[in-house]
Amino acid sequence: MRMSRLTSFASALCLIAIVVQPARSADQKFGPDGQKFAEVRKRGVEFLKTSQADDGTWTSNTSTGVTSLAVTALLRSGVPVSDPTVAKGLKALEKYVQKDGGIYQPSTSHKNYETCVAVQALKEADVDGRYDQVLARADKFLRGLQWDEEEGIDKSDVRYGGADYGPSKKRPDLSNTQFLVDALKSLGAKDDDPNIQKALIFVSRCQNLESQYNQTPLAAKVNDGGFIYTAAGGGASPAGKTANGGLRSYGSMTYAGLKSMIYAGLTAKDPRVKAASEWIRNHYTVEENPGMGQQGLYYYFDTFARTLSVLKLDQFEDAAGQKHDWRKDLADELFKLQQPNGSWLNPKERWLEGDPNLGTAYALLALKYCEPASASR
Repeated sequence: MRMSRLTSFASALCLIAIVVQPARSADQKFGPDGQKFAEVRKRGVEFLKTSQADDGTWTSNTSTGVTSLAVTALLRSGVPVSDPTVAKGLKALEKYVQKDGGIYQPSTSHKNYETCVAVQALKEADVDGRYDQVLARADKFLRGLQWDEEEGIDKSDVRYGGADYGPSKKRPDLSNTQFLVDALKSLGAKDDDPNIQKALIFVSRCQNLESQYNQTPLAAKVNDGGFIYTAAGGGASPAGKTANGGLRSYGSMTYAGLKSMIYAGLTAKDPRVKAASEWIRNHYTVEENPGMGQQGLYYYFDTFARTLSVLKLDQFEDAAGQKHDWRKDLADELFKLQQPNGSWLNPKERWLEGDPNLGTAYALLALKYCEPASASR
């Protein structure tokens, strides 16, 4: 997204009181204590360096997801491409580059997800153009997985514009669509890119908001502006159902939906953005994944941080009028949750978050957006 649009978006947020940017001196600081931040991040990096398998992967060599996230986390934490651990991880990922352009383990049922997160890792490491051709082919591969006219469906179909794990073509969901949008954006897609705009159609239908953009049967049953996992296949939300058959919104998908809408060029004036922003004002927290408790907590941390970072805002005002230095809030929570060995893991093991490699990768990715900042930057 172009800087002018982001600046306009931030200004509009102020106008509708989502965020308050109070008067401050040029040297006012935001974010956590710098020394503590550096210490915690270093310990997390050291954990990943010691938990890597001999073949360069983390956790599994039959799925590339955790390895891609770990490599990306190390690179974004300041570890250079030349570092032996990173180089070994990249070499492992290179073995999974397929003839069709995807980057995945051949027997996987998660081709979209694995390719999306591998793209993030290889793009981060592409300092000298070494992965330019691989990334160009991955871009084409991912676009081909999106549900659209190539699958014989049109814009009226609730599945249109979404992405699933790939290539099952059973049911697209907002999580995989978020990964797709993130990957395409990292590869240079603009907000008016056709595939980004197709994704916007699907994302809008995953919002609990009845509007001209969402006329699905579920749209008006909750109508709180938050997001569910998917509206396809009759709809699904791990947060459960309401008495009238609606699907409850929850935190990680609401941040994912809002971020995807911003990436597609929507501004704070759009009713979808207004409703989503109001939902997160009402549910601002770093102590749980709203609507899911501790389940999916580290995925939530990463998505929370990415979304608020995209807004380029230092403080966030919740529905009670309390102003939050969100970088400090999140970093301080991660400081508390770090294990003695430098890792992070979730006692609620759903979605593999009981794996310390995955938890640590998510935590380091989230911390990248919490780096101490000055208002004068």
